Amino acid sequence: MIYMLDTADIEAIKKAVDLYPLAGVTTNPSIIAKEKRSFADIIRDIRAVIGKDRMLHAQVMGKTAEVMVREAQAMREIDEEIIIKVPVTQQGIKAIKELKALGFRITATAILTPQQALMAAVAGAEFLAPYVNRLDNICADGTQVAAEIAHLIDVYQLEAKVLAASFKNVQQVHEIAKAGAQSVTIAPDVFDQLLIHPLTDSSVAGFTSDWESVYGAETTVLDVI
Repeated sequence: MIYMLDTADIEAIKKAVDLYPLAGVTTNPSIIAKEKRSFADIIRDIRAVIGKDRMLHAQVMGKTAEVMVREAQAMREIDEEIIIKVPVTQQGIKAIKELKALGFRITATAILTPQQALMAAVAGAEFLAPYVNRLDNICADGTQVAAEIAHLIDVYQLEAKVLAASFKNVQQVHEIAKAGAQSVTIAPDVFDQLLIHPLTDSSVAGFTSDWESVYGAETTVLDVI
């Protein structure tokens, strides 16, 4: 599983880089706008935290393929390794083809159907981002859509990966993992919940109590070797 963090919050990114096996950070226009700062400054600050080897995804906003390509080129001036997110509209698919020819790495985003994902992958997208919770909210099945996308990738031997997005709870992330999605991008609040369980907490508390009853509080293994 490839884990990514879906945010532009620098403090949240610092925390995740420190704690988790994080492969990268994804953003979208809403996430960027929430920071109320210069787009270029946000991208540079994220890169400074995650380093050159982790992925960084940012989205174009143009309504035509021509503008999307120009936006991507401008983004690459800010960050040479940036992965360009492109929505799966008609103009977006055209932009994906052109960006692929120019050597860009691309994430197809705002995916709600397997056919959108398939066309984006054939056009040249490396990552395919279905919106899991948005599908669940309209009585569709986000996990099933992601599973069908993964199946189509296998059937046609495409060089693409599912990058499942839009999660509101840990169960959705778990179901996506079982469905064979290769990667996920998760908001910080849900990401932290992946490790939380009350029985884990009580187990650790029991170990601590037993240990401290013999060796004393604040004592580590280093103190008793």
